[in-house]
Amino acid sequence: PNISEEEFARDYINHLEEIILYEGSESIAAILMESVTGTNGIIIPPNGYMQGVRALCDKYGIVMIADEVMSGFGRTGKWFAIEHWGVVPDIMTMAKGLTSAYAPLGAVAMKPEIAAAFDEQVFESGLTYTSHPISLAAAVANIQAMREDQVVEHAAGMGGVLRRMLTDLGESHPSVGEVRSIGLFGIIELVKDRKTKEPMAPWNGSSPEMAALRTYCLDNGLFLYTHWHTVLIVPPLIITEEQLREGMDVLDKALTITDKVANK
Repeated sequence: PNISEEEFARDYINHLEEIILYEGSESIAAILMESVTGTNGIIIPPNGYMQGVRALCDKYGIVMIADEVMSGFGRTGKWFAIEHWGVVPDIMTMAKGLTSAYAPLGAVAMKPEIAAAFDEQVFESGLTYTSHPISLAAAVANIQAMREDQVVEHAAGMGGVLRRMLTDLGESHPSVGEVRSIGLFGIIELVKDRKTKEPMAPWNGSSPEMAALRTYCLDNGLFLYTHWHTVLIVPPLIITEEQLREGMDVLDKALTITDKVANK
């Protein structure tokens, strides 16, 4: 729509408030969302949206939970994606980048007033490997290394480079319907028609063109993840501009496969 991000966000916030009023705030324990939606499309909230959700949660006494499993630990150029909007959630979930996948570990952070509830009432839950010392040691070492090597700052700087490269691909290939990125968290939407945005593959499925594109990339040394009609660009946070360009060169050639079925 031909409106500002702020207006767009306000419409969504108004709709969310309507739902809260319809359901009754007393029946809503929490609002849980990914700070930046991952596998389902790298959906980046418009300016003002997260602030609006925070305000609604405060207004109606609802807990705000930010899922940072994919977007946390530098992926978006901040330690946590929600920092981009200056919002502090009540509860935050994290995993993946917490140990850089050297060991499996997930964690939940919460405000002191929420944690205090468990001072008197034990939270009856547990897993076989809860608080495993090897995983905890990996997390501590990982965070220390990320700080010393300024990995998050590097990802923030490379974010602009990735954005330019994705924009260039979009301008060069008719099968690219849209590109989005924040930090080193990016996506390419492939379409058969830019005007109608008909996807290159159906919902919850694939297509010969998407399969061929992925095969070409793998055959030429580029590993990436395709999901329906999208290509996720989620490189290592320590990637260099030269390495990123090398991967994009392979993807540039692979996109000629999907261009063949796109309306020019």
